[in-house]
Amino acid sequence: MSNQRRPILSVRNLHRNYPSGGSILHVMKGADIDIYPGEMVGLVGPSGSGKSTLLHAAGLLEKPNAGEVYINGKESLKLSDYERTSIRRASIGMVYQFHHLLKEFSALDNVVIPQLVAGKSRSYAEKEATRLLTLMGLAERTHHRPSQMSGGEQQRVAICRAIANNPQLLLADEPTGNLDPATSGAVFQALMRLVRQEKVAALIATHNMALTQYMDRVLTVQDGLIIPYRPN
Repeated sequence: MSNQRRPILSVRNLHRNYPSGGSILHVMKGADIDIYPGEMVGLVGPSGSGKSTLLHAAGLLEKPNAGEVYINGKESLKLSDYERTSIRRASIGMVYQFHHLLKEFSALDNVVIPQLVAGKSRSYAEKEATRLLTLMGLAERTHHRPSQMSGGEQQRVAICRAIANNPQLLLADEPTGNLDPATSGAVFQALMRLVRQEKVAALIATHNMALTQYMDRVLTVQDGLIIPYRPN
């Protein structure tokens, strides 16, 4: 396979079990998935089906019981904590249902701080944060704190933060799940524009089936496996 068609993310034979009331709950039962550069993939399924479990494993946040996770062709689960953290910082952006912004900092600083942690200069980080916030329609909100912004604006800041270090892979877990329908649609459209413009591969878990029409592919979790989603 050429490098051009090498997946950014490959998950192979993923198994994840959790203790549950004296028994074992098998959430992932040998799941496989490939996400390629530049594509936007939806992940749907009922609550508890394993969407978040898959994203946490793919983001190197949680070790599965068995399986392999390749980021840019590199098997990552056998690496040290430090090495996995380095890969997350360099290659992976995460967006959650709740924005988790630093409430005492402005929108600009919330997008600057992860860049400083990654070793970028303050001047570069501020310029990049301003660019991303402007792309997301937040040019007038750069110096506002989270408490001064709407829920949709706060989530757009969180998306900018996730993209700020130029990840190759964006993992989003119900990124609009905490928003009303109108705001959800606006935030998702902004997310989609940013993903397309920055040429990021994205895996987006969502309950909102209306959003799946914009995806390149849609997958679902069924019996612990990842399969193509086919509407009834």
